[in-house]
Amino acid sequence: MQLSTKGRYAVMAMTDLAGRGGERAVSLAEIAERQQLSQAYLEQLFARLRRRGLVTASRGPGGGYRLARPAAETSVADVVLAVDEPLRAIRCGGGAAGCMKDGARCLTHDLWEETGRQIRGYLASVSLADVVSGRLKRTPAEAA
Repeated sequence: MQLSTKGRYAVMAMTDLAGRGGERAVSLAEIAERQQLSQAYLEQLFARLRRRGLVTASRGPGGGYRLARPAAETSVADVVLAVDEPLRAIRCGGGAAGCMKDGARCLTHDLWEETGRQIRGYLASVSLADVVSGRLKRTPAEAA
């Protein structure tokens, strides 16, 4: 399963926002510069994130975006799903219909369906606060 640019950029931007601690609104220009992302693309993503209630926006001098809820209460899966990124590893829509032309399931269908479930579960278990704090980093002993 490959996460698209949309999902990756949204997580990068929201993690950047979470790292600012909410002391003030953060402009998309600041996030774009720090993360080396396109500001125009971030504008599209943040419109979706705002509609889904993950960020709030303020206009005018000092305006920008803030997380709508604490970083510890916002999962990576919330962010990815908010930008309409599917979290599945199979090419079909799931359910009774399979991924083969005749509607049958391929031999590896169940494998990829379970892989998608595991990925969704993992991303749902990781908060933006976890990412910002570096709690996901492996220690040298774990990497060996």
